[in-house]
Amino acid sequence: MQLDASSHGVYLHIPFCSKRCDYCAFATFTDRHHLTGEYLRAMRIHINMVVAQRMIPATSVFVGGGTPSMVPAEELVAVIRDIPLAPNAEVTVECNPDNITLEMMRTYREGGVNRISIGVQSTVPHVLAALGRTHDPENVRRSVAYVREAGFTTFNLDIIYGAAGETLADWKTTVSDVVALDPPHVSAYGLTVEANTPLATQPERHPDNDDQADKYELVDDVFASNGLVNYEISNWAKSGHECKHNYLYWLQGNYDGFGCAAHAHKDGRRWWNVRTPDRYIEMVNAGEIPESSSETLDSETRKFEALQLLVRVRDGVPTDALSVQDREMMSDLVAQVGDRLVLTRAGRLMANEVSLRLRVNA
Repeated sequence: MQLDASSHGVYLHIPFCSKRCDYCAFATFTDRHHLTGEYLRAMRIHINMVVAQRMIPATSVFVGGGTPSMVPAEELVAVIRDIPLAPNAEVTVECNPDNITLEMMRTYREGGVNRISIGVQSTVPHVLAALGRTHDPENVRRSVAYVREAGFTTFNLDIIYGAAGETLADWKTTVSDVVALDPPHVSAYGLTVEANTPLATQPERHPDNDDQADKYELVDDVFASNGLVNYEISNWAKSGHECKHNYLYWLQGNYDGFGCAAHAHKDGRRWWNVRTPDRYIEMVNAGEIPESSSETLDSETRKFEALQLLVRVRDGVPTDALSVQDREMMSDLVAQVGDRLVLTRAGRLMANEVSLRLRVNA
């Protein structure tokens, strides 16, 4: 997949959560719900400040968090409606299965949302507990039914493998339960240990690499046999249901970010907003752009980063991104398809090793 010159994304960050998961390092808050109304109003002000200056119609919008489905659906839709949209724009909202109602899904659908992403993580209760998740697995089935009844034709389910105490049989149960729901798209992530999280302070709960490799191979086999094709290391989709917004990130597209801690990118310059909702509201209401900091990549760094991202996706990288010697040495990790090098399944498990040997050519 290639980006059209008009491709432009928008990310909206909703930082509110009822409980912070043990592995989460995002800017989320369990004690700021009283700010919800002010925060959403500040987002609308910020969006309109940027629209007045330069914002082009968005080809994709992604509402993440936090838990976007915790805020009133009508108010969230009002924020989305302030964003100029290109024809056939993809508009995704992340949801917790405990929060989803049929009325909410209908409000989203009528408000222009056309894709839902549900945080399943696991369908095994003791694994959910090990992740610090609280939802009832039965709510996942109910949520998918509501999504379909509201008229959504595409949606994603997120799952995570490698939690403490999760056996291969547990993971197979989750994968089987997910496949039974016939999703058009699934993201399956290996649990990672992020600094400054409860998980980071408990080494006995850290994931095992060999265990995660076994679980990756299992999920890839099951998905492949059910029409879900791997198009990025952690993402599988039926044809035509690949996530446009994710591709924007992987192909170094431009995007705006609204809300606290939201990131943005334009032609090699990246910037991010202040981290707390309180400060975000304060700055926007004062008419200030709530940028916290930024970085600008030089040409060589940007080209190398492009290769590191591209090697993860189905179409891979140009053949000369690896030396002949490295291609021979890693023949089990990369395969040549036409004039591209793509990761084998073993290569997907060792993608970081491949990335270290990529080279930028003039």
